[in-house]
Amino acid sequence: MHHNFVLLTDFMASNSIGEILRITSFGESHGSAMGGVIDGFPPGIEIDINFIQKELDRRKPGQSSIVTQRKETDKIDILSGIFNGKSTGTPIAFIVKNNDQRSRDYSTIADIYRPSHADYTYHKKYGIADYRGGGRSSARETLVRVAAGAFAKLLLKKKSINILAFSHTIGTLTINSKNQIFTNEIIESNPVRCPDNKMAQQIITMLKKLAKEGDSIGGIVECRISGVPVGLGEPVYEKLSANLAKAMMGINAAKGFEIGSGFEGIRMKGSEQNDSFVIIDNQIKTQTNNSGGIQGGISNGEEIVFRVAFKAPASISRLQKSVDKSGNEVEFSVKGRHDPCVVPRAVPVVEAMAALVIADHYMRNSINKTFE
Repeated sequence: MHHNFVLLTDFMASNSIGEILRITSFGESHGSAMGGVIDGFPPGIEIDINFIQKELDRRKPGQSSIVTQRKETDKIDILSGIFNGKSTGTPIAFIVKNNDQRSRDYSTIADIYRPSHADYTYHKKYGIADYRGGGRSSARETLVRVAAGAFAKLLLKKKSINILAFSHTIGTLTINSKNQIFTNEIIESNPVRCPDNKMAQQIITMLKKLAKEGDSIGGIVECRISGVPVGLGEPVYEKLSANLAKAMMGINAAKGFEIGSGFEGIRMKGSEQNDSFVIIDNQIKTQTNNSGGIQGGISNGEEIVFRVAFKAPASISRLQKSVDKSGNEVEFSVKGRHDPCVVPRAVPVVEAMAALVIADHYMRNSINKTFE
């Protein structure tokens, strides 16, 4: 028997992340605005609004010819928690208004379950689903993560902790990043955020071809976090690596997470994979970094290195088969403006989520929770 109601426990109550530094996000793709509340942010931190806006600009749509052409300024409006350019310690609330919603693009598929989207699962779980751009399940929600992550980056900057992510692989096109040193300038020098400019041009050509064909492709983002002190992470169920994995796997289209040698590590013997401890400049360091900077769920002072795999965007204009809400088999094409690959715009999202996790764990380690 089908009931036209949902249990109280089925309400969407999972819109927050973090223990001490906690963010809650709200909004839908075609609603009036997206927004967030940051709780637990320490007082007295100088807030560089221009930096926060620049981080949002790195994620926003329409920034190049190889991403969705939805026109959004993504201008942040901070409502509370900042006074005279500094944080007050009270909740920081912000909104980013939606300006270029084209709900009509979705009217023809209002009753169709789009393949590999959240339409079917949302509708079956909640009894209602916002089909306009995916509603709450839209990747537009990631702008809240990027804004909150920018605040976290300002905290980490005070501790000389730096986070850098880039496009490692798109489709079959991949770079050899091992033992390579990259800078933000190199990564941001092309629209696909690949630190190898020659490879970047090949990726751009491929993405333009896919867009014309109405198709899409997936890829991998690599992220590096330097300057992390020894001791971040709470065993056993709050390991730093586990929290990073959860944060990354919560990003739209994320399908895989690996840290250090990751899945390739299965081909290595223990004698090859073990990171030997050595003394360098009177400090204990590791000779290699196959652990990716985390051992036993706790940071060991080495660079944290992880990768996140993203699937091909599900919104494609090629003709597809599916089923509608009445149970009829249908053929349809997704109209609207969509990315042929999420990876270039996912780079700042990965950085933001990493910043939130690291900042939260740093504050967990701080006795007075004031980021001293």
